[in-house]
Amino acid sequence: MLRIYNTLSRKKEDFQTLEPGVVKMYVCGPTVYSDAHVGHAMSAIVFDVIRRYFEYRGYKVHHVMNITDVDDKIINRANALGLDPFALGESLIRAFAHHLDDLNILPASANPRATQTMDKILAMIQGLIEKGCAYAAANGDVYFRVTKGPDYGKLSGRKLEDMQAGARIEVEELKEHPMDFALWKTAKPGEPAWDSPWGKGRPGWHIECSAMTLHELGEQIDIHGGGNDLIFPHHENEIAQSESFTGKPFARYWLHNGMLQLGGEKMSKSLGNLVTIQDFLAKRDGDVMRMLVLNGSYRAPLTFNDEVLDSAEQGLERIKSALRHGSGQGFRPAAPSSTGASPEALTALDAQAEATQQAFTDSMDDDFNTAGALGQLFDLVRAVNTARDAGATDEQLQPAQKTLRTLTSVLGLKLAEKTGAAGADQFIDLLLEIRAELRKQKLWALSDVIRDKLAALGVTIEDGKDGTMWHWK
Repeated sequence: MLRIYNTLSRKKEDFQTLEPGVVKMYVCGPTVYSDAHVGHAMSAIVFDVIRRYFEYRGYKVHHVMNITDVDDKIINRANALGLDPFALGESLIRAFAHHLDDLNILPASANPRATQTMDKILAMIQGLIEKGCAYAAANGDVYFRVTKGPDYGKLSGRKLEDMQAGARIEVEELKEHPMDFALWKTAKPGEPAWDSPWGKGRPGWHIECSAMTLHELGEQIDIHGGGNDLIFPHHENEIAQSESFTGKPFARYWLHNGMLQLGGEKMSKSLGNLVTIQDFLAKRDGDVMRMLVLNGSYRAPLTFNDEVLDSAEQGLERIKSALRHGSGQGFRPAAPSSTGASPEALTALDAQAEATQQAFTDSMDDDFNTAGALGQLFDLVRAVNTARDAGATDEQLQPAQKTLRTLTSVLGLKLAEKTGAAGADQFIDLLLEIRAELRKQKLWALSDVIRDKLAALGVTIEDGKDGTMWHWK
């Protein structure tokens, strides 16, 4: 039984869907006002892995990730740059889509945008007013009545009576209660605006997600996800307005990923301590970012620095090592043909592949324990490499390697090997033939020059009893 941690209940629960075999999952996407950073990448990878695992377990997943394309931050940044806010948002949306592809994030079932859901937003606000859950202020703003819901604060564990207005909460005279939040904001000069029954304006942040969820997935969903910085007030307010509108429980399970930390602080645009996805991908492979995330718990803070990235890269190379050719295959120059591994060695390899598959599932069933799942994969990596050293051929290794590729694909790893330019492989073969001849003549210094020069170009050479094998580092 798959068990997942539910922020709402603060415990792990058995996972059961509203509709058998179908998962309806909504994840809060970015607000597009500047370049996406690796913190956004972390959240996207977390929910991509969760989605992939559901599909591996046989579920059909309706995965919706929204785009907030109208917001105070977008407007302010566009004004500072002298750009149209919609043009700014559109360019950043395209860039984010490219980054998701580079990180091997599966495309969501839908990517609704606030600006394209305006009629649904207006209808929901009107419905909340008619139910007495919201009210229009004299200036045209519309607010949600937090006192209307008896359980406001249930997600974050806060009590309304304890949420006193103070230095961090500005009490506006237009509000009935200091914690009431805006569903609609009256237009200011020069801002994008839409017509509404309360005058020209634009929606508040929280109502956008509620309306998009309702439109894309219906009144009730299985999973609502996002970063844990969204628990309050964003997700708390989503619950209040959605459940007030429908009269039904909104999401069965609330999943929140931890924050990426740089220098001990949460990485965020407002703090300015961020590394953009573009800058990261210019230096490292997308699989390295994914390995970094997989090595920890999705709910915990994650440290981002060169040391942990180097460790993630080394782990990635370990996995790739198990996908290389078997004994007598893929060696440069050609090695003596291998008779293959012993029946006992192959039986042990098959047993390990079967055990790894079950242990992988057991780990992932425990609240998507990717670190545990990786540990199981490394057991299989070790078994494959041991069998190769014992003489296993390509054909003998393939079943275990297929299991490894299947399970790593569940985690979203591409495991692409580096390749050289056209003709590079043949040239390396030639150099290694020359090196082999030099070694026969005991010209060790010259043979080492070839090895070291190739290493500087990213070519790893492995000398073994059956010959010499090389691969791109």
